[in-house]
Amino acid sequence: MTSLLGHDEQARTLLGAARSGRLHHGWILTGPRGIGKASFARAMALRLLAEAADPAIAGDGLDVPQDHPIRRLFEADAHPDYAELFCLEKETGTARNITVDQIRGLQRLIQSAPSMSTRRVVVIDSADDLERGAANALLKNLEEPPADMLFLLISHAPGRLLPTIRSRCRTLRFETLNDEAMRTVLRAEKEEFSSTELDALVRAGEGSPGKALRYAGLDIADMERALAAIAADGDPGNRQRLTLSKSLASKAAKPRYEAFLERAPAFIAAAARQRQGSDLGKALDHWEAARQLASGAIILSLEPGAVVFELAGHVAALANGKAALRGD
Repeated sequence: MTSLLGHDEQARTLLGAARSGRLHHGWILTGPRGIGKASFARAMALRLLAEAADPAIAGDGLDVPQDHPIRRLFEADAHPDYAELFCLEKETGTARNITVDQIRGLQRLIQSAPSMSTRRVVVIDSADDLERGAANALLKNLEEPPADMLFLLISHAPGRLLPTIRSRCRTLRFETLNDEAMRTVLRAEKEEFSSTELDALVRAGEGSPGKALRYAGLDIADMERALAAIAADGDPGNRQRLTLSKSLASKAAKPRYEAFLERAPAFIAAAARQRQGSDLGKALDHWEAARQLASGAIILSLEPGAVVFELAGHVAALANGKAALRGD
């Protein structure tokens, strides 16, 4: 049905409600970052707008034919019955919030009748980023929704939303993707991934294609091999740790260094899940120490080579179940 997106059940829920004539006006699409909630919302908006117009569409999935006039309008950002709100780009970077003026800008769409069909759709990516005034302005629209108006609110942390917004919407939960779905999405993004790189990205993504794609081109597979080798024998002469720290210490290696700051604690966490008793406790001690070091490395401007060496030391301590706290 929606093999590319990997969220068939969620698609069935919304499409079924729409076709029954009982589609609620507000939905919170919630789940971990990077799993495709926003892409799903846009695909669902296009499908619903196309279904509510001519020509008719066959099939039960989210696909809309390439030559469908509604698709052409939608992809040109010219569909008059659709709006999408997100943090705007500024000269100094991306804005931190969706503003009240952006919400007020929806009034033309909300107060006018649909132009191309019987439906209007608004996607907000993400509702977590609404400033206080914007959240209150949105709430007014959710309290008295126009007929045939659909709000799709992306939320990575629904607990941050106003309780009154949550109470006026239905929640549609999204889960991380399985490995097969991950491979489908990643191949669609970049067909030239080698099988080794693809496997490494699937592991690193942990069910989130967005997270996996942040590692694309950084040779995560080689990084995994280095960590596994260090964990296997503890790197008694520090040779592997020194090689790794030198390879990640230069300015040119900064993207790989930042990836390592995420992957090293994750590697320790994965190893800890395979342990029991005192070995588990010691591995968790190393994971916590590695996590704290990695999370502060950029903020505190710590020297990359030294950080990598110390993180690799925590990995080395996993060798043969031994976990002396400082990796000695």
